[in-house]
Amino acid sequence: MKTVLSVAGSDCSGGAGIQADLKTFSAHGVFGMNVIISVVAENTSRVIDFQDISGDIIGKQFDAVFEDIHVDAVKIGMLSSAGCMEAVHNKLIEYRPSNIVIDPVMCAKNGSPLMDPSAVGCLIELIVPFADVLTPNIPEAEKLADMSITSLKDMEQAAACIFRMGCRNVLLKGGHFKGNAVDILFDGNSYHHFVAPRIDTKNTHGTGCTYSSAIASNLALGFETVPAISRAKVYMNMVIEHSLDIGHGNGPTNHFYDLYKNGLKD
Repeated sequence: MKTVLSVAGSDCSGGAGIQADLKTFSAHGVFGMNVIISVVAENTSRVIDFQDISGDIIGKQFDAVFEDIHVDAVKIGMLSSAGCMEAVHNKLIEYRPSNIVIDPVMCAKNGSPLMDPSAVGCLIELIVPFADVLTPNIPEAEKLADMSITSLKDMEQAAACIFRMGCRNVLLKGGHFKGNAVDILFDGNSYHHFVAPRIDTKNTHGTGCTYSSAIASNLALGFETVPAISRAKVYMNMVIEHSLDIGHGNGPTNHFYDLYKNGLKD
């Protein structure tokens, strides 16, 4: 069985972060593991508070996994501070895993900050260059590229700007625009557009975590970058279309819809 490691924060309400990642890995038939960066007290409506894990324990979680289990892909999400980034950076240098998908999480779905704004430069310097696929949404891309994004042309320009920070592929997600959901991949040479009809729902808690985890899962399964993203996009359409109206805010996606509908196969 292929394996994927999630490096992210823990969402006690189960819709985002480590919890969403592990559900996504399981839905793709890969074995999920995790390095917890921060414990987040959040629900569908708000982030109450969060507490970072020490850099020493972050590093030891990496050691515990890599000394024992082969890792086929890594998904990196919430890195709330420069200290967390430094701890992750050091272990990525030490273990040099392949198929790294980085979701540069800066805010929760409700807008609550999950990254120290002063740490963006550290993210660019220490973390972004490890990304085989970097998956910023539009607000995150605006901060990384230091520009306003109001069109598909702007998305392409921002993706090219972010690519020059050292990652191998940039997938700029267009979920914040109206109309079709268009994501743009830039690999340094050409652009590839992934287009899907927009689904009318407020229940999108954890979509960024889930999308990046689905891409990592497909890379672990042996798919090249474009097919891995295409498959992840199809999965996202399903889990958003059948999202769950749980909680008072933005409910979670339905990671196991296909399993719930069809049951375990013989």
